[in-house]
Amino acid sequence: MGPAGERRSGPTLADSVRITEAGVEILDRRVFPFERRWVRCVSVEDVAVAIEDMVTQSSGPLFATTAGMVLAAREVERLAPEAADRRLREAGRRLIATRPTNNAIRDAVRAILGATVDGPSAGAPGDELAVAVIESAAAVDDDYRARSAALGAHAATLLPDGARVLTHCWADFYLMATVEAAQRAGKRLEFVCTETRPYLQGARLTATTLVEYGYEPTVITDGMVPAALADGLADVALTAADRVTLDGHVVNKVGTLAVALAAREYGVPFYALVQAPDPQAPRVEDVAIEHRDGADVLHVLGTRTAATGTRGYYPAFDATPPRLVTRVVTENGVFEPASIADHFAAVRDRRSREERTVR
Repeated sequence: MGPAGERRSGPTLADSVRITEAGVEILDRRVFPFERRWVRCVSVEDVAVAIEDMVTQSSGPLFATTAGMVLAAREVERLAPEAADRRLREAGRRLIATRPTNNAIRDAVRAILGATVDGPSAGAPGDELAVAVIESAAAVDDDYRARSAALGAHAATLLPDGARVLTHCWADFYLMATVEAAQRAGKRLEFVCTETRPYLQGARLTATTLVEYGYEPTVITDGMVPAALADGLADVALTAADRVTLDGHVVNKVGTLAVALAAREYGVPFYALVQAPDPQAPRVEDVAIEHRDGADVLHVLGTRTAATGTRGYYPAFDATPPRLVTRVVTENGVFEPASIADHFAAVRDRRSREERTVR
């Protein structure tokens, strides 16, 4: 591992979904960085299937969702208000159903519908509604990036100069914002990345992005985390969270629980990053854990690695209890898991101050 140098180029994975006149193109993260391949989607169904098939991961499904809603908007331009409304809601339901554990898709769809058919554009003809949906989708994208930047600034305060940071899976904009904030503060960091079976997001996506930022990350297999911490290879564990419940459970890529257990055993702080806890998930029992095809764990990058006659088991996420979590970082600050609901108090306080300023 080496200290961070000058950033060599912008992170390649930062803009992995693009809208064209012909449809939506999604960077295929299943083969990146060995291939730079784009999957073309011409319908909402195409986008939904791409999300389900893991063409894009982490924050990618959110951007794919907003792009999918743009495709739906194009479809309703010539429809009457009632038919346009119905089609947009159908598109939103289809997209939400693609990945049930992460609530980002759900929240993006609801934000777009709330700003259009459930808001000021209710009852509008298709052409007006389409414009409103496209504008709202862009606003959701911009908001996600801004909130990630705020989160990253808070996360960087937890990383001392010289910190050796263990990551798990691909934290996407959360990781990029944290790294950029740490670099602005002049902090030298080192990184250890778990490979993250079965799609190897850590070895391919996280590691590639860190290299682009000028780091020389060390890659380990998922099962090496306890040994790596016992050997002093890292002194901070930092992961994203697909969802955080109001009682402080961190739901993230399967293997996160193992990282947290090892971190506790060896006295390493474990930090989880999420823009906001989910107010619709008071307890961990309120979160549906997605189970994917067990055949995925019998293969690595398309090559079978398990003996014929075996079967796989693949819960895509696990839940880390609050007692194993040192702090949860949101866009509004750093919280103990037991007080994560204080995030919303911070939101209310900020809005109150903004309203007083306007007056």
